[in-house]
Amino acid sequence: MRKEMETGFVAVEKIGGRSTVTRCFSKYPLKFIIPRKVGSSITDAVWIYSLTYGGGIVSVYKSVGSKCSEQVLEARIGSNALLAVIPDPVTCFSTARYSQKQVFRVFSDSCLVIVDWITSGRHATGEKWDFELYKSSNHIFLDDQPLFLDTVLLEQGSVSSIAERMKDYQVIAMLVLLGPTLKHIQNQVQEDVKRMMSEQLRFPSTATGRHRSSDHRLLKPTFIASCSPFGPKGIGIVVRIAAMTTESVYSFLRHQLAGMEPLLGVPPYG
Repeated sequence: MRKEMETGFVAVEKIGGRSTVTRCFSKYPLKFIIPRKVGSSITDAVWIYSLTYGGGIVSVYKSVGSKCSEQVLEARIGSNALLAVIPDPVTCFSTARYSQKQVFRVFSDSCLVIVDWITSGRHATGEKWDFELYKSSNHIFLDDQPLFLDTVLLEQGSVSSIAERMKDYQVIAMLVLLGPTLKHIQNQVQEDVKRMMSEQLRFPSTATGRHRSSDHRLLKPTFIASCSPFGPKGIGIVVRIAAMTTESVYSFLRHQLAGMEPLLGVPPYG
């Protein structure tokens, strides 16, 4: 975060063979919390919790005119370093207008995990896709060359609302895994997604195991996922998800990222 509007900066470097926070600055409405120890003492990882005033970005709660709340994250991941951005989902209140941009600069042996997801809103108050606008951009640059450029845009339209376009799906999510250290996790995720969707989309069958032509109408899957490689020699993968419940996405992330426990000290979403 190097612009005039910056509100925080954190630097992590190797000091005496251990990853250490060498600089940390934040100002209202942003606050960083850096616990001294997370998980096993043999794990070389620094955990950083990013908090905002009131537990959210104030202007997201209620938009004023055409104004839009914005959040920007810029990160540079060094050689042989790992950054994992694993937040809880964004939940926009009714009429909110929210935009976020995340820019990551990596080297060929850097590792990066990005979880980026949004729920339809506060279900307890009956809000489902009631916000005005949501935009999320994730840009990854390898040696300062574009590697992965992605934007999700949800905006109320004059012809159809977000809720009408999303049907019964209440969560959309994206998971990015990049780098050589995460290759075994990438392979496992690809196999799991392939297996899950093969089972979900399998045609109903009779007791004899034969498909009936009258049963070719599929029930709407409650959880849909796709997985695609990207970058030179497939150094990264991106998983995209649409689900009917937040709990099912938490369960998926918890299972797929469990293999990161040796790197982070504790399993994400554990």
